[in-house]
Amino acid sequence: MDKLSSIGQLEWFRSRILFRKEKGIIEVHVCMTGCRAYGAAGVLEALNQEVKSQGLSKQVEIRSTGCHGFCAKAPVIAIEPMGIQYQEVEPDDAGDIVMKTLKENRMIDRLAYHAPKTFQPVFYRNQIPFYAKQERRVLANCGRIDPTNIEHYIAAGGYRALIKALSNMGPEQVIDEVQAAKLRGRGGAGFPTGLKWKFASQSEGRPKYVVCNADEGDPGAFMDRAILEGDPHAVVEGMLLGAYAMGSEYGFIYVREEYPIAIDHLNIAIAQAEELGLLGENILGTGFNFNLSLRLGAGAFVCGEETALMASIEGRRGMPRARPPFPAQAGIDGKPTNINNVETWANVPLIVNNGAGWYGEVGTENSKGTKIFSLAGKVNNTGLVEVPIGTTVKDVIFNIGGGIPKGRQFKAVQMGGPAGGCVPAQFLNLSIDYDTVQSIGAIMGSGGMVVLDENNCMVEIARFFLSFTQSESCGKCAPCRLGTTQLLEILTRITRGEGRMEDIDTIRELGQTLTEASLCGLGQACPKPALSTLRYFINEYEDHIKEHRCAGAVCDSMVISACQHACPAGIDVPNYVAAIADGEYEKSVEIIRERNPFPAVCGRICIHPCEYKCRRGELDQAVAIRALKRMASDWYFKNIGPQRNPFPVNKKEKIAIVGAGPAGLTCAYFLVKMGYKTTVYEAQSVAGGMLGIAVPEFRLPRPVIEEEIQYIKIVVLKSCTTHRLMPNTHSTTYSTRDTVPFLLPPVPRPASTSVYPAKTKTSQEFTTALIF
Repeated sequence: MDKLSSIGQLEWFRSRILFRKEKGIIEVHVCMTGCRAYGAAGVLEALNQEVKSQGLSKQVEIRSTGCHGFCAKAPVIAIEPMGIQYQEVEPDDAGDIVMKTLKENRMIDRLAYHAPKTFQPVFYRNQIPFYAKQERRVLANCGRIDPTNIEHYIAAGGYRALIKALSNMGPEQVIDEVQAAKLRGRGGAGFPTGLKWKFASQSEGRPKYVVCNADEGDPGAFMDRAILEGDPHAVVEGMLLGAYAMGSEYGFIYVREEYPIAIDHLNIAIAQAEELGLLGENILGTGFNFNLSLRLGAGAFVCGEETALMASIEGRRGMPRARPPFPAQAGIDGKPTNINNVETWANVPLIVNNGAGWYGEVGTENSKGTKIFSLAGKVNNTGLVEVPIGTTVKDVIFNIGGGIPKGRQFKAVQMGGPAGGCVPAQFLNLSIDYDTVQSIGAIMGSGGMVVLDENNCMVEIARFFLSFTQSESCGKCAPCRLGTTQLLEILTRITRGEGRMEDIDTIRELGQTLTEASLCGLGQACPKPALSTLRYFINEYEDHIKEHRCAGAVCDSMVISACQHACPAGIDVPNYVAAIADGEYEKSVEIIRERNPFPAVCGRICIHPCEYKCRRGELDQAVAIRALKRMASDWYFKNIGPQRNPFPVNKKEKIAIVGAGPAGLTCAYFLVKMGYKTTVYEAQSVAGGMLGIAVPEFRLPRPVIEEEIQYIKIVVLKSCTTHRLMPNTHSTTYSTRDTVPFLLPPVPRPASTSVYPAKTKTSQEFTTALIF
């Protein structure tokens, strides 16, 4: 490519690219960034070979692109200009795609997105809910252009903003336009970008530097990586505009070395821009000079903080320093420096090219434009999402993200990375903008959203993020160095079941100290996971400390197995499932009866919380625990029956139980199993209580109830005596030949200690004992 020496030559070059583009060409866009992990390279190669073998090389272009966003369905390809999207494509699908779709214009159902409720195929991208509800501005080119080909970016309108600024706008006008657009830094704190630029432009000293902070280290965040991999020239153009506005001649992109594709694409983009004369000396003959280079970070999380980042660029250890002076006054080598993150720079060409008015059409009053979020964790549609600022949490997670997998309950979303907070379910309708999110104890941050469901333990979540920030602390200031260590030690003790109630107040005090006394923003924000979970999920902390119980069944020291932990009766699920697997059905039923004397009933009407906690369900499908219980118990009654020797009575005390419902019968079962002589009193003519009254027969057949009660009759009630009680007799005044304590299981009646009367064959004035 020849170097362009004027603005007119760049426009001529653009026109030539568009003129060369043949009409009627079908483009197949294959994600070759994130989708590589799922075999996209094989898909690309297979498509190229198939197109060539079918003689379609002049009619079809197979294009390597950046991320399409829908990472949950990788590998993803798009076919333009038809707007078709296929997902979970494999190399073996290439033949059908070329033959059926490209040649015969027929759709392939198995590769299409299927609507969750109707299961109908959706072939067009703009009809897929994941895309239909987004506003893709910054990501407009990602998934459409080849990021290693500058001609694709120029053909899509790239560098028009640079032309506009160099030909029609002065540096102050560019800054004014960015200020009018109310662009706020997308890296975390949300400081107004135009104001930041103004400070740098007004600072004395030469040279001035502009820096792109691409040190994206938040767990679950991949927004910046996707932009750099899919549209690197947008960042380069944004930095050119910033350098022009602030009077800078040198720039750096600080990118972590763990991003090899991003580094490769940035090196190619910078080399191509230099070759065309868009970087370097006398850009487009305007006298504007700007040189851009990469600096690779070693992966230290603290280098995301701007003063630590500058120290790393200078070749020193990445450690923050106190401010002021701010980077705009004294940054790299003591010279004025402006630092913005990747997404912020990528927004600038949109503002300059389209104007602040267009840019402000979406967003809130104080935060204009769109924001990119990376959806990760317990959500169906993981991937990249770009929405107007002000969109609700519910819209992002449920309408775009598709909700929580396997019908589980949404618990919270971790926003802002390890230095962010958790937004609970009560704030699902909260508008996502910088000020609103911060008011509830979280931060919008760079845009990472890790979705949590009922199987997550919020104490463990706080401990996990504290362990990350504690290990990544540079150790320069004592509050962060010592405070994070102490916080982590306390949270670890609580998750081990060794916590104390006073730990809750200690967490609050330590969090406040860290927030007020730490040197840099990372130390000041790192207590947020602990403070926000404590604020909204204090009951989980108390359960860990008082009850040694973990709601998410995550903390190993409190949980034998997640399924057993979730069972209200505490049944040994793993062992009875293992017994069934070995064909030992009688043994499995006996294991169940160690905690619950109604295995056949439970196998039909239990809400099976065990299956929601099943670890296998995290991989594919949960074990059908309830169905296995039903199968084993049905086998037992069919092949063995309720016959069994009764439990021996070896205690002298007698116990009377009022009510032969499931609670009363369960009490009787375990009391007699312990050796007590027990009498059960029931107002109804049959036992079973609400099992037979409230549960419809189609769900719980009466013979099943009768079999279970017959078993309890044999092993329990043969050892019971029968008595008659006077109506409304208080339990403390009741006496027979031997005094017996009363046990009244919970029943759906008004609270009372009286015995309720019932009709009998002899009198309406007596309540009889349960008689089989």
